[in-house]
Amino acid sequence: MRFSRDTCIGLAAVGLMTWMAACDPSRAGRSAGAQAPADSAATYQAEVEEGVGAAVAILLDTSGSMRDRAPGDARPKYVVAQEALEAMLDATDAFVAKRPDFPIKIGLYTFSSSVRTLRSIQPYDRGAIRDALATLALPGGGTAIGDAMQEARPDLYRAGVFRKYLLVVTDGDNTNGRSPDEVAREIAQKSEGAVQVYFVAFDTSPQKFAFLKDVGGDAIGAGTGAELRQALDGIYQGKILAEAPGAGEREQVKP
Repeated sequence: MRFSRDTCIGLAAVGLMTWMAACDPSRAGRSAGAQAPADSAATYQAEVEEGVGAAVAILLDTSGSMRDRAPGDARPKYVVAQEALEAMLDATDAFVAKRPDFPIKIGLYTFSSSVRTLRSIQPYDRGAIRDALATLALPGGGTAIGDAMQEARPDLYRAGVFRKYLLVVTDGDNTNGRSPDEVAREIAQKSEGAVQVYFVAFDTSPQKFAFLKDVGGDAIGAGTGAELRQALDGIYQGKILAEAPGAGEREQVKP
């Protein structure tokens, strides 16, 4: 219903919200908390001030197939992967001892049919990460790779550091939720290349994740536990930690 000019003037005297509801419903909806649809192409924005350092979100597959025996090993794949991740922390210990001025922050996530945060991205603490790894649930269910990437990504923008990485360890195809191809391309576009994505394809073909080449990422194959360790070391030390010393980054100058 449209009200007359005199009626609207009278309602305005009663209160702004009353006037808006009666005489300009479109504005009333916005003032009541409704927001315009988000721009799907909008870039990600950090939630805190950022400085030097690197944040790594480690995403570990705990789908049903990770209970299968690892090639060349008597143990299941999830146990072998857990051990390989713990070994990867040795490199972090050495790096932190050598470069205490360059913060390293790590988060740990698992995914099957859904995503579980074992430890959000926080300053490196080997004991805390080991404790988080010890809480791994027995594998079961599907494989929500894309959803896990999407879930961990916002935590990278709360970490307060310039360099951001997603490191995914998986043994299979995406079966639940969003496609990792779609999510990787979205992250590359909206982060403007600030988030680097790396996959370790454990007991599966890395060609399944060839799309990462298009967004500046990479996928490395690993058939055995030893190869898994080597692949993780190649990505973690050869790419993530190796970028830090020569990054040329400086603390932002505060006005």
